[in-house]
Amino acid sequence: MDKIEEIKRAIIADPVNASFSQQGIEPLFAAPQGARINIVGQAPGIKAQEAGVYWKDKSGDRLRAWLGVDEETFYESGFFAVLPMDFYYPGKGRSGDLPPRQGFAQKWHPQILELLPHIQLTILIGQYAQHYYLKQAKTAKVTQTVQEYKNFLPDFFPLVHPSPRNQIWLAKHPWFEAEVVPDLQARVAEILKK
Repeated sequence: MDKIEEIKRAIIADPVNASFSQQGIEPLFAAPQGARINIVGQAPGIKAQEAGVYWKDKSGDRLRAWLGVDEETFYESGFFAVLPMDFYYPGKGRSGDLPPRQGFAQKWHPQILELLPHIQLTILIGQYAQHYYLKQAKTAKVTQTVQEYKNFLPDFFPLVHPSPRNQIWLAKHPWFEAEVVPDLQARVAEILKK
């Protein structure tokens, strides 16, 4: 059994994940050994969890467009790791999905990333990923972080969530699709061609 599979089994066996494991729900992440780009978002949505496929929705379509890759490259090339802040759907809250559970990423991400030595860029989607990986205060705003994305390169590239709900944000901040997305696409293309 390879190390990633061992970690996956440990996640399934962890008592804090018992309510998911008892329902036959497996942790949703991807950690191919040759991964060059790591995508860290919040947590799988309910549709992704039910389908057992991460980013297989409208948000994923937009994310792939921002990255400049097709579905085959995203899912089958082995170049993309996907390590959300929680590998399980956290449930519904009053205004959208609940946040990822605290302590989950801290416990599992380091173990997995140790096995992914070829990561050249980590894409941080949304506040939870950005606060954790950039060691930001909880008061840090996603818009400002994304606007100042060059400060976090070459290791990290912060993004807003590609959700269709963010259409208003995108309309209010045209600089994102005019400047940030082309830079992201260029960096992704450069990493994938090496």
